[in-house]
Amino acid sequence: MTTKQPVLIVGAGLAGLSCAVRLDRADIPYRILEKSDAVGGRMRTDSVDGFRLDRGFQVLLTAYPEAKNVLDYDALNLHAFRAGAMIRKDGRFHRLSDPFRHPSEALSTLFADVGSFADKTRILGLRRDLRRTASQVRSHRLTGQSTAGALKKDWGFSSEMVEAFFRPFIGGITLDPELKSDRAFFEFVMDMFSEGDAAFPAGGMQAIPEQLAASLNPEWIHLEAAVASMPDARTLILEDGTRMEGEPIVIATDMTSANGLDPEIDRRAWNGTTCVYFDAPSAPLDMPVLMLNGSGTGRINNVVVPSVVAPGYAPEGRHLVAVSLFDTLRSEDGDAFDGLLAELREWFGAEVDDWRYLRTYHIPQALPSQEAGTRVLDAVCARLTEHGHIVCGDHLTTSSINGALASGRVAAEIVMAKEAVA
Repeated sequence: MTTKQPVLIVGAGLAGLSCAVRLDRADIPYRILEKSDAVGGRMRTDSVDGFRLDRGFQVLLTAYPEAKNVLDYDALNLHAFRAGAMIRKDGRFHRLSDPFRHPSEALSTLFADVGSFADKTRILGLRRDLRRTASQVRSHRLTGQSTAGALKKDWGFSSEMVEAFFRPFIGGITLDPELKSDRAFFEFVMDMFSEGDAAFPAGGMQAIPEQLAASLNPEWIHLEAAVASMPDARTLILEDGTRMEGEPIVIATDMTSANGLDPEIDRRAWNGTTCVYFDAPSAPLDMPVLMLNGSGTGRINNVVVPSVVAPGYAPEGRHLVAVSLFDTLRSEDGDAFDGLLAELREWFGAEVDDWRYLRTYHIPQALPSQEAGTRVLDAVCARLTEHGHIVCGDHLTTSSINGALASGRVAAEIVMAKEAVA
């Protein structure tokens, strides 16, 4: 199957690359136009003094159906987190483990001082219910009910359990500390955690888009090629004045950039995050697990030691510590940064004084908001606009790796359907 002109894909994030992979398999020519200097979009990893710094704390959930279909997990050399979390509450850490993965720790988890005994049994019931209704959960239907409301009203969790566990855990995934996201997204994420692992690729999260790009024709990927305008459904004009013709045009950028190219594309609010990295001589916790702030106070939401999960994240003999916050923090803001260090000392003691600051990533546009009642999901997760463009991206479906990959695949299927009737 061929086209008279190549498909033009704007954006080399996960959605754009997923679209190109599907077109490549169908022998449909394409060109990818990416404004930055590398593929990945919002999934990038920087090398700093031998450390791998993901631009914001991200993980791959191995149960994502789209990821399983398109990625080679063995080649990514995935390293999994331990199933569970350490909760910082009342001045000390409490371990919550997945009793299905770690049955020997089921009793200690039930009696951990995080929520009530009834709350722990409700988690087991929640998991059972989600597995029973997995097909419905994965349909990404919208309920109009917030996650916080569902946790308390429908599942009966105590306010303490919501504040100490669900807010830092789910809020850290959705970047939504108020848990306003539609409960359907919460159900989907919890289902994915129960079925698979959370993992880092050995080479950092950018290894995921790089693997996709490696399967494509490198001559058809154009980096540092920012699109300035789209005068019609078949024409792109780059910022350097280059004019390109193609049919159709797939807009696979983030939603703000997409709206600038085609105003018909909806813009929703963004959820943001700040991630601060440190070089440490020893790991503050020698366990591949997420540490959550269940105290309800302080700036920290979670802390993780990526080099304990995947050793390639740090040079030999050193460790990488990642601290995630919901609010803005600039390293040049001395008082705020000193406050963060003081909070870390409360968690880990004087060893924090031996840490070396590496870099801060403040990412106000990290994930499209999925606040209940504000998002309208199309029948499919990619669509044609009135201007004749195909738009895809995680802003049209679940704000996740799975959503981006699925949206790009569906965009390619729209192209193929148009070709079939041409």
